Amino acid sequence: MTESVVAQAGFDLHTHSVFSDGTTRPGEIAREAADLGLAGFALTDHDTIDGWDEARDAAEAAGIDFLPGIEITTKHNGKSRHLLGYGIAPLAGELFDALAQVRRSRLTRAREMVRLVSADYAITWEAVMGEEDARTVGRPHIADALVAAGYFPDRSTVFSELLHPRSPYYLGTDAIETVDAIRMVRAAGGAAVLAHPAAFRQRTPVAPRELAELANAGLFGVELRHPEHREDWLPPIIAAASKLGLVATGSSDYHGAGKPNLLGQQVTELDTVARLREGLAVPR
Repeated sequence: MTESVVAQAGFDLHTHSVFSDGTTRPGEIAREAADLGLAGFALTDHDTIDGWDEARDAAEAAGIDFLPGIEITTKHNGKSRHLLGYGIAPLAGELFDALAQVRRSRLTRAREMVRLVSADYAITWEAVMGEEDARTVGRPHIADALVAAGYFPDRSTVFSELLHPRSPYYLGTDAIETVDAIRMVRAAGGAAVLAHPAAFRQRTPVAPRELAELANAGLFGVELRHPEHREDWLPPIIAAASKLGLVATGSSDYHGAGKPNLLGQQVTELDTVARLREGLAVPR
């Protein structure tokens, strides 16, 4: 049990399961969260809510809390930005129509990237797919196929050496404009939080000016505590978030064996989660 989890017994507000690019079932995440002493967790799979029911049932059985969430693929000023949406109504038409288009784009992109990679590495679309639902397949699954074929030791190495944005194998994908995604999350009864604004894998951190634009669009908070943040990028973001009145959250971005991030590595305090839940369409 990590010291941070013991000390704070908070919520991990950013986790991924096999319904997107994680390696564990939602139920396994719930049981692990309970074993760690977490008060609760949010399941935030990429562009889908398919794991909510399993996560909710398992959390109830484990005696911990569950907050339904999603991580939305977005872009702002031409740069990739990810948006966490919490408590959205499952039948929100406009948002889910937009997400369906994003998933279709991800699938087309994945097929073409596999074609490019397979010219130099002996992997197939069938190997990448495995038992996955085609809607969820993306770069992480291509990376896993390359690891399984013995070309790389782990998913992180594939991302840093082969499937990074400057690679000839990399292709972009459709994404919702972040401002539009914030509006759609709010219209669906949810709260929008900007994910990992200073992650080292990004070319540049989110600038204070960008944060102000997103705050004006209705952004609720910013994920200021995240294991992949560059500490030297954080001070201006923290200052801007405070000035703008944005709520600070903390999360692990847990992917099971897909990343070194540990469940509960960063957490959000219970009073912050209570504020987040106020007015949500689906608070639990």
